Order: sequence, then structure tokens, then C-alpha cells
Amino acid sequence: MTSVLHVATTGSDDSDGSAQQPFRTINRAAATARPGDTVVVHGGEYREWVTPRRGGLSDSLRITYTAADGEHVVIKGSERITGWESDGGTVWRAAVPNALFGEFNPFAEEVAGDWIVYPEGAPRKHLGDVYLNGRSFYEVADRAAVDDPPVRKEVLDNWTALPDQVRDPEQTTLVWHAQVGADVTTIWANFQGADPNTQLAEINVRRSVFYPLVPHLDYITVRGFELAQAASPWTPPTADQPGLIGPNWARGWIIEDNVIHDAKCSAISIGKEASTGHNYATERGDKPGYQYQLESVFSARQIGWDREHIGSHVIRRNTIYDCGQNGIVGHLGCVFSTIEDNHIYNIAIKREFYGYEIGGIKLHAAIDVVIRHNRIHDCSLGTWLDWQTQGSRISRNVYYNNNRDLFVEVSHGPYLVDHNVFGSRASFESFSQGGAFVGNLFAGTLRLEPVMDRATPYHRPHSTQVAGYAVIRGGDDRYIGNIFAGDDLSAAYGTGGDGEAAPGYGLAGYDSHPASFEEYKARIAAQPPGDHKRFHDVLQPVYARDNVHIGAARPFTGETGSHRLDAAAVSVVEEDDAVFLQTELPAGFDQARVDTVNGRDLPPVRFADAAFEEPDGSPAVIDVDLTGAHRPAGEPAAAGPVAALTSGTSRIRIW
Repeated sequence: MTSVLHVATTGSDDSDGSAQQPFRTINRAAATARPGDTVVVHGGEYREWVTPRRGGLSDSLRITYTAADGEHVVIKGSERITGWESDGGTVWRAAVPNALFGEFNPFAEEVAGDWIVYPEGAPRKHLGDVYLNGRSFYEVADRAAVDDPPVRKEVLDNWTALPDQVRDPEQTTLVWHAQVGADVTTIWANFQGADPNTQLAEINVRRSVFYPLVPHLDYITVRGFELAQAASPWTPPTADQPGLIGPNWARGWIIEDNVIHDAKCSAISIGKEASTGHNYATERGDKPGYQYQLESVFSARQIGWDREHIGSHVIRRNTIYDCGQNGIVGHLGCVFSTIEDNHIYNIAIKREFYGYEIGGIKLHAAIDVVIRHNRIHDCSLGTWLDWQTQGSRISRNVYYNNNRDLFVEVSHGPYLVDHNVFGSRASFESFSQGGAFVGNLFAGTLRLEPVMDRATPYHRPHSTQVAGYAVIRGGDDRYIGNIFAGDDLSAAYGTGGDGEAAPGYGLAGYDSHPASFEEYKARIAAQPPGDHKRFHDVLQPVYARDNVHIGAARPFTGETGSHRLDAAAVSVVEEDDAVFLQTELPAGFDQARVDTVNGRDLPPVRFADAAFEEPDGSPAVIDVDLTGAHRPAGEPAAAGPVAALTSGTSRIRIW
């Protein structure tokens, strides 16, 4: 028999959890809940790290944690601090007993691990944070800097991209510094004239807010909460990856309809656990992180990394913002998951620390992962798919105001990118091969880069079984019915000063590639006899047709059916909670009509020898545009993400 357990701020953990006698803490309910049970949390503020004791047994026998209908429930990883004492001017001091933190003191823990980067001589940052009325501060190196905080140029540069509540010069001067002693942690903070004893002053004390202590607690739903202010650590793919919330190496979680913010590093983690490696490159210093990451794939297979035990999570309709590293992160544990209808913004724009694992969504080994209809903006990087992007689909998303929108790194495909708006100045970076791009708008530059010094795995279709591994030569990509806009004539493809390919508009970066598989095989046949060396200098084919290139955007020389437009205006505009695509297109645009494409129209990728398919193995269906309109087969429609787009002036709501 299933039960409904209730939690309320007026309850007691000695109660029975009924509606009449609710528990006081969510953890008390978590210790009681069995498969099929629902934990209903009533309105109020809960300061605890929820650590579920059990998981569900199946999709129909889950354990569900939900906010009561119509009630606002906040779960925080922070504690309110009072008793601040003036320390001169606008600076206040608090002496916090270390007993408050237990075994984990964020102010003593550095932001550290594989692929974190500190300039030589730069002070280390810590996982601690201070908040005034919900707004986080900046850490400074010493007590003197609390009196005279430095102006943060990177914040000033991003003012126009920040929401109204932080578009304020004070954002550059709210700072803190801490010293950790044997019994007390002393925190100095510059509150810029506010009284922290009468306003809400908080510090983070817990690593996570909703995260199991052990793996394999499956089939848990977390719904309708505000989750905030966790001291979550740096989460590279070669380490344990705890977030503010996440399943901790399990299967079948649903995280939906939550507001999640102020994770020191990562908000939602669907990533790996520690037994497959934990910062060995940093701790041991004997092998590169790349090698340890490669080893982690095989280690994970040995402990049951497969569809039956790991992944298949659903993350939907969440609002995620103000996190230092990632909105959603995962390596290995993200397989077979769906991420849809989320609003992700203000990720890693404080720039307190830097590393190579940052993005609104940052996934490794995104096998059969669907990233669909998300709004991602004002992030250091919108979405970064790294290693083993295979069977993945990035569909109907809206990207804008990011430093970069989409980056796919050292993957062999097949992966499908369709009906997205990439509205930022840098739309797409490919250090990969084996992609298919159908009906997208690229408003910014593309960058194409081979990676010949890192061989990465590819898999049997729709499986975690490793089929082989290879370096990234580039190419083996497909482009059909996309719009490439480029108004800055200075952005032309070429070679940068360091020998790397420079970004440019359109597909001209592929000009040296063959335009068909037959041409590719002919180039191989023309090489001197031998085995692998015959392939070293032969570029892979690129298949491109029916794309629209505007202004400075140039087509691939092997492209067929391309349309060139001299000039047009394309922009993404926010108005309150809505997002619009505004275009001014010449009459020639109406000639760019494209038939509906499906997986059978896309040549299989070369290395994985795999087709573009749905997760069930059927051919990919690509017949829904960004607005949700169906594109009927046999009825040509406009190129780009909106089938109804026409010449002239248009203003179409896309979110």
C-alpha cells in the first residue's frame, strides 16, 4: 500500500507524517518513504540537505517529492547568520563556529580539481559564499580588499546581459574574505551600507540540497521546489560530480518544475561517481586528464554502466540560473536522458574562477540524450557536448546572448542538430565529426577544428558498449536547409595566428573536403599503397544542400542548391517572458524551399558506421519546427527553424 507523507514547518519529526501531524524535516520523510509513496512538502523554508534513503522500483513505483499545490517551498544549502559586528565603514565581521559546518566547511574547501585553471600566483577560490537578500558576493584575496574591493571588469562587460535585479554597480563591490581557524571561521563582508543583522544575510554550509549519499537509488521524482545556495564543488568528467541536486549514479529520476539557483559550481548533476576516478590527474600528476577520462569509460563499464542501470533521467520545465560552473552537468550518468523545456541563464558569468568544464549544459558521453526546446542565454557557453556525443539530438532550442552557443568536442556522431536558433555572435564550434544540421539558424560564426592528438571512443548504436576509438579528422557532417547569417565582413575563414582555423560565417571552412562519399573513396584510392597512412591526409566528406547564406556567410564549394542573399536583418529579442525572432529578409528568401528530411536522407557516419535514428532504432523523424508546427512530407517549406518564415519583415514568437 502506498502512502502520502506530509512535511510542514509547523510539524515535528516525532509525528506520524499524516496531513494532520506532518513531519518537520524532509529528511524525516525521506527516511520513511517507500516505493510508490509521495512526500508532500508544505510552504516555507527548509534548510537541510535532503538525502533520500530509498529509491523507487520502477517508473510506476517511484518515490515522489513534491511541493504542495499552490505553496512555495524553498530548500536551501545555506544558514542565516546574525550577530554580525561592524568592522569599520561598510564592512562587518561574523565569527561562525565550525560546528555549524560539521565535516564540510565550504570556506576551507578550494574550487579545485582536474581542468580548473588558475593563473600563476593567483589566489585560490573557495566553495564558500555569502548572500545578502539572495544575491551572492565575490570572494577577495585578503582582508584589505574587503575595505577597498576591486572593480570587476568582466562583470561590467556583462551588465547588459544580466537580469534587472543584478544590473547594479553594487554587484562589483559586494565582497567577502574568510579565515578558517581551529574552532571558528571568521568572515568579513562588505555590505555596502546594508545592515546584515536586519536584512537577510546567509552563508552556504551544505555541499548539496537534494542528493543521495549512495548510488543506485532509482526512480525518484523531485517536483515544484525552489532549491538554492549549495556549496557544490568543481565537477570535471574525471571526478565525482555532485551538484546542488542529482541522482548520484542511478536510473530514472525526474527533476521537473523547479527553480534552481546559486550553486557554487553545478546545479543539476546527472554525472559519474568517484570509484571510476576522482581528480587523479591533479592528485597523482602522472598521466594527463585525457588518459584518466578514457580509463573512466572502461571502469564504468565494469561497474554496470548500461541502459538497464544508469541514466534515462528526465529534466524538464526547470528554471536554472546564477551558478558558477554549470546549469546541468554529467559524464557517463547522463546517458539516454531527456532535457527539455528548461530556462537556463546566468551560468558562469561571475567568472570568479575558470576551467575547461563550463556551460549552461555540459555533458560527456551524451549517448542517446535529447536536448529539446530549452531557452539558454547569458551563459559563458550555452551547451558543450564533449566526448561520445552519439545518438544525441539537439532540437528546437533557443540560444542567444551567450559567449558561444553550442560546442561539440571530440565526438564521432551520429548526432542531430535541428530547428534551433543560435543567436549569439559565436553560434557553433565543432571539434568533432559525424553531425547532421537541419533547419537551424546560425546568426553568428562557425569554427571547425580537427583534433588529431586525442582519440576518443565510439559505441555500438544505442548502447554504452565501446565499438572502437579514433582521432577527430573533422568533416563527415551534413547540412540541409539551414540559414547562415553574416554581416561582419571581417569574419572570414582562414588560419589564426596560432595555426588554428579561424571562425567564419557559413560553410566555407569545409571547402577542402570532398562533397560525397564516392569522391572521398576516390581520394583514398589515389593515395600510395598501404594501410592507415593512406588515410592521414584525406579529409572526410561533407554533405550540404539547400542552405541559405546571408551577407558575409559563404557556402561550401561542394554544396548544391545553395541560396545567396546580399543582406538581411536577423535578431533575437526578449520582451518580458517572451522571446521573438525578428527578421527582414529579401524576396529571394522565398525561393529557398526545403522538403522535410528524415534519417534515411542522411548518410551514415563513417567511424561508428551508424545511421541517424530515434532511440528505438527507427529512422530519425525531423518534421517539427521550432514553434511546434509540423512540416508535412512532400510539402516544401522555408529553410531555417520556422517553416512559415517568409521574406519581408517578420516577428515570430519562439519562446
